[in-house]
Amino acid sequence: MQQYESGTERGLIYGYVLDGRGGGRQVTRNELPLLDLKPEESLWMHWDRGVPEAQAWLRESSGLNEFTCDLLLEEATRPRLLDLGAERFLVFLRGVNLNPGAEPEDMVSLRVFAEAGRVISLRMRPLKAVADLRADLAQGRGPKTASELVLSLAHYLTDRVDTLIAGLADQLDGMEEAIEEDEQSIPDQSVLRTLRRRSAGLRRYLAPQRDIYAQLTRIKLTWTVSDDADYWNELYNSLTRNLEELELLRERVGLIQEAEHRRMTERMNKTMYILGIITGFFLPMSFVTGLLGVNVGGIPGSSAPYGFAVACLLIVAIAGFQWWVFRRLRWL
Repeated sequence: MQQYESGTERGLIYGYVLDGRGGGRQVTRNELPLLDLKPEESLWMHWDRGVPEAQAWLRESSGLNEFTCDLLLEEATRPRLLDLGAERFLVFLRGVNLNPGAEPEDMVSLRVFAEAGRVISLRMRPLKAVADLRADLAQGRGPKTASELVLSLAHYLTDRVDTLIAGLADQLDGMEEAIEEDEQSIPDQSVLRTLRRRSAGLRRYLAPQRDIYAQLTRIKLTWTVSDDADYWNELYNSLTRNLEELELLRERVGLIQEAEHRRMTERMNKTMYILGIITGFFLPMSFVTGLLGVNVGGIPGSSAPYGFAVACLLIVAIAGFQWWVFRRLRWL
């Protein structure tokens, strides 16, 4: 299976010491107790929370209290922000699931603990956003501080959401164009259901995540950068736009489904109308033929040599009269 991140070292996927200039050096788990950070440096540790050794390190060596560790390791989470005091906070975010065979709306959880000079992040499944951030550090254009690191993670998570929602909108645009070009075109109901399900799944996590970005615009810590609030506000606006697009997407899917249902109803009504006309047209003739076909004595014309011809002419006359009546009533 494709992995966006390197293999774990007893639960540590990788660790970085940010140099304060956009770059950083990678450190191993054995080096963590020996680190002596400079004032401009920050430490970032990215862990696999499903590994028991990572859980043990978090509880025994991270310096975090039991309450914070329990929150970071709990199974079910939703996007939220917790101010732990003492210039620390926890933020739980969600990213698009781009792992092979996964549904994108089954968003991957990323738990982040941040304080001055240190960021601890935990995940269960790989995230492309984290790999992108690592690539930035390798190229010397990554985050310089702990606050910028958290902001960069949120930025890449939001970028993936932008791409996914734009793809869903393009897919729906194609279906609408096909319907406009050919009114008889039948939309794929399974695709529409998938779009609606994904829209609902994304909204479930993106709505509270947008609120988190709004809260982060108001957080003022001594170790945050002065213009962080502006960037968080941009991410807030981006998620607001995405949520509006998801709402519009759901309404557009609903309109297509309603239009298809209305078209099917009209087609069924038209079919029933035609069947009713046909039934009404042949009913009198069926009555005549049924009456003449009764196998009892006294049927008129049963012994006349031209009885059959007269009966046929009578049926034709009835049909002609019905045609004239239906035309007068504008049923045909």
